[in-house]
Formats: sequence, C-alpha cells, structure tokens
Amino acid sequence: MYEMVPARVFFTKGVGKHKEKLQSFELALRKAGIEKYNLVKVSSIFPPKCKIVTKNTGNPLIKPGQVVHCVLSDNSTNEPHRMISASVGLAVPAETEHYGYLSEHHGFGENEEKAGDYAEDLAASMLATTLGIEFDPEKNYDERKQIYRMSGKIIKARNITQTARGDKDGLWTTVLAAAVFLP
Repeated sequence: MYEMVPARVFFTKGVGKHKEKLQSFELALRKAGIEKYNLVKVSSIFPPKCKIVTKNTGNPLIKPGQVVHCVLSDNSTNEPHRMISASVGLAVPAETEHYGYLSEHHGFGENEEKAGDYAEDLAASMLATTLGIEFDPEKNYDERKQIYRMSGKIIKARNITQTARGDKDGLWTTVLAAAVFLP
C-alpha cells in the first residue's frame, strides 16, 4: 500500500497578467516558482511532524514533471481595478503528534491583511474544534486568537496571501497562494 505523508512543506505565492485566463494562471505559477510541476490539489490537513522549509530549500527537491501535492488557492478577474486575493492559512498544534489544518480562501475587495487573517482564522478555528478549545465563533479573530494562544494547544498560526488589482486594460489577472508538500 502506498503511503505518502509529507515530511516538509513550503509556502509560495504569485500573480500573473495576460489576455488569456489560462496564461495568466501559468504566469502566476511561474512567479510562485511552481510552474514546472504537476500540481494536485489536496484538502486541509497539515501532517503531524511536518517541517516548514523555505521555497529555496524545497524547490530543488522537486523534479520538473513530478506530481506534487499542494493546498492551492487561486482567484482571477478581467474586471479593471477589481481587488482579488488568494490565501492559504495554517494552524499548527503544540502537540507534534497531532495534525494541524491548512485553509484556502479567495476573495474580492479584501486587502492582504484581511484575506490573510480570514484564512488563518479558518485554519485555527478548524484546529480548535478538533482540540476541544471552546470559543465563541461570533467574536472577531483577534479575540479568538488570544483564546487559542492562552489554551497552549495551538502554537503557530500564519498565512501566505497574494493580492492584486485587475489590470486597468482588462487583461486577466490571477493571484495564487500555495502550501507545497514534499516527501
């Protein structure tokens, strides 16, 4: 039986603009440095004991054409000046034997901070529910973040976010953010 549990992950982001939507996506992949891989989107589990590495450390470990699993958020527009965002949030538990969560968020009209906080909040909230941390979902993320930290059960929450405004001349603009898994 094939068992692939990633041991490492790196985070990356990019933006691309082109008259064709697909080509703008390709240019965003190039900017992120992950265009030469066969990307397979996976869901939201951050494996136990998974180590976060830099893109510069992780990228050389992957061969062109290799099938690579990732959590990928992307968004596109050809509407001039429309703000778009793509974000991946991460929440890591203090207990290294437990899994964490990754989340994808893609929005319109949100700046980098707002989109990033939203993705981070999604990941932290999913992790908190599995760890039995009680919180009020109606409170804002800053208030919940303090509850998560005080519990001692969530040690790290972060995000990677790419935003851009739609090209003024109506070219397709694509943003993406990704968590790329490595063996």
